Amino acid sequence: MTGATARAGTLLRAAAGCAVLLLSLAVAVTIGPAHIGVTDVWSAVSAHLGGAPSGLGPIREGIVWNLRLPRTLLAAVCGAGLALCGAVMQSLLRNPLADPFVLGVSSGASTGAVAVVVLGAGGGAVSVSAGAFAGAVCSFAAMLLLSHVLGGTTDRVVLSGVAAMQLFSALTSFVVVTSADAETTRGVLFWLLGSLSGAGWTDVWLCLAVLALTLAVCLAHARTLDAFAFGQDAAATLGVRVARTRLVLLTATALLTAALVSSAGAIGFVGLVVPHAARALVGSGHGRVLPAAALGGAVFLVWVDTLARTVLEPQEVPVGVVTSLVGVPAFVLVLYRSRSTHR
Repeated sequence: MTGATARAGTLLRAAAGCAVLLLSLAVAVTIGPAHIGVTDVWSAVSAHLGGAPSGLGPIREGIVWNLRLPRTLLAAVCGAGLALCGAVMQSLLRNPLADPFVLGVSSGASTGAVAVVVLGAGGGAVSVSAGAFAGAVCSFAAMLLLSHVLGGTTDRVVLSGVAAMQLFSALTSFVVVTSADAETTRGVLFWLLGSLSGAGWTDVWLCLAVLALTLAVCLAHARTLDAFAFGQDAAATLGVRVARTRLVLLTATALLTAALVSSAGAIGFVGLVVPHAARALVGSGHGRVLPAAALGGAVFLVWVDTLARTVLEPQEVPVGVVTSLVGVPAFVLVLYRSRSTHR
């Protein structure tokens, strides 16, 4: 009976989380300079999925389908992916301050994007997103190589990630300072702080596919992540292949982070704050934490992006700035509640 009750409670929380996410998506799309209602959003979506014509007119339908909806969906996907990666990294590295960028992936992505924008790498045949993804992969490869040379322990992985992050951050700064003009520097800075303004359906489907694959891999290793909470030695005694499991999960989360950063820039604090909030709500079992973190991250970033694009209309605030402004107080609150709980 207790097990059935627990499963029912889990399913109820999952259904509530999905309902909140769907409602957030529907409402967020309506917010903006052009007045659009929830029914208008549904009519436009239904028309593009093969239903009856929306009757909105080409401009209003274009605002919904080509501008607001892909941006809002990409915000949800990025929030879910960053929170998922943060939850995995914090458990895998046994570090409550770990986030998706601890491996230096975001710094590598920044270097790749700057190489395309400022140096013209690829001769115009390579997009900013492709350059960012290539840079992220190079940074992750450098981290893996360095951690392998240093011994491959958890501490060495973290230190290798810090080294890769500092190296690629320095390369990015060097290129911007020596080669970019003022206008280009401003555009690069806006991207580096995170922006969803250029979101398109291609970005949404690509990031969603990588998110679904990564979530499946991480959920398949949920019990293994539970074992990692007791340390690598304890996990090994329980039959976990520590090195192989760590490589699989690091690679999966790094590729997801690379895809997200290449589409939206470096959006900080989501992967740090949301996993702690998820654990406070559903407990420490990763079978519950990972989906909860993904749902929480999606809802969080949808509303943060809505705030970022509307608070100073017509000017837009980089979404990474808003996540930090909102995330710092939230993180302090989570830490305070955790401190009170452990007394």
